[in-house]
Amino acid sequence: MKLAINLLLSFGMLALCLWLIWPDHETREQVSNALGSLDMSAFAPYLVGYVALLIVMHLCRSLRWNNLLAPLGVKIPAGPLLAISSVGFMAILALPARLGEFVRPGLLRKRGISASAALGTVAVERIVDGLLISLFVFCAFFSLRGPASPRWMMATAYAALAVFTVALVGLLFALRWPEKTVKFFARLTLVPLISPRLGAALERKGLEMVRGFDALRDRKNMLAFLAWSVVYWGANGLGVYVLAHGFAAASPTAHAVGFDISVIAAFATMGLVAVGITLPNSPGLVGQFQWFTLLGLSLYLGVDAKTKGTPLYGMTFAFANLHYLTQVLWYVGMGLVGLASPWVSLHDLWTARKTGTEDPK
Repeated sequence: MKLAINLLLSFGMLALCLWLIWPDHETREQVSNALGSLDMSAFAPYLVGYVALLIVMHLCRSLRWNNLLAPLGVKIPAGPLLAISSVGFMAILALPARLGEFVRPGLLRKRGISASAALGTVAVERIVDGLLISLFVFCAFFSLRGPASPRWMMATAYAALAVFTVALVGLLFALRWPEKTVKFFARLTLVPLISPRLGAALERKGLEMVRGFDALRDRKNMLAFLAWSVVYWGANGLGVYVLAHGFAAASPTAHAVGFDISVIAAFATMGLVAVGITLPNSPGLVGQFQWFTLLGLSLYLGVDAKTKGTPLYGMTFAFANLHYLTQVLWYVGMGLVGLASPWVSLHDLWTARKTGTEDPK
């Protein structure tokens, strides 16, 4: 039932975002002209810089996981960790309803590591990422605020910060009172009332998952994880700026329509996209990524950045799709490299997808 609801929300998000951004004939012409006007020789250095930042992002996002696994007594060599993470990131992008989050923990099972405990580390990773990105969003939105700012801007910043702060408090409660916390959340699902046997199994899995929260007790590894994460999100925001700056510099029509963003605007856009895709994700983030990119750009460039029929919309929509396509090609490419490595196979991926939350007997 929960899976069905998540899939319904995921495909509902896909339908909503496609309705919001589906280009009409005029927009398609504007996008074609925007991309066709790009001077590739001028754009190439920026694209190289963006790819270099993607490499930094990928390494930080992958290798930092060891700092969350270390308190469990787990140390994975860099090669296998990069392969497992790359395949996992590809799955997160490709699968709806955030089902891809189970792949990385599932891929650790053949190494004798509890998938539930590994999933706990992923929960810590997501919540810490959420807090960091909420802080980025809050600071960027605060600096962009003004009389003309939309009302939802600061409300979104406060709401995102509040949600992830509450989630962190929940993690800390689980560390301090694991049995009580797990029982409380198990009862919220109503599973123990419907089936005491399934309820007991759910509580066992929950307690095992809480083991993955141990990274919060390990100051050294937690500080290292935070350092990796700050670099990761910093490179992410700079990547948006470099790509957008290159797009503007290489297009003769960009300046004519007012497409030019600051570093702060780039971080605001990156942050809004990151917050937006924490919602039930559409398959491949299709439409969702583009819409939140347009929404972020509109905070700095004005409402025309997300208004169909305006010359600026053609440019921002072209950029949003270029950014999306570059990210998709990167993560799919790295995922395929991971599958081609000796550390992850298609069979491992299929098993992880099916049994991502099961533990080895």
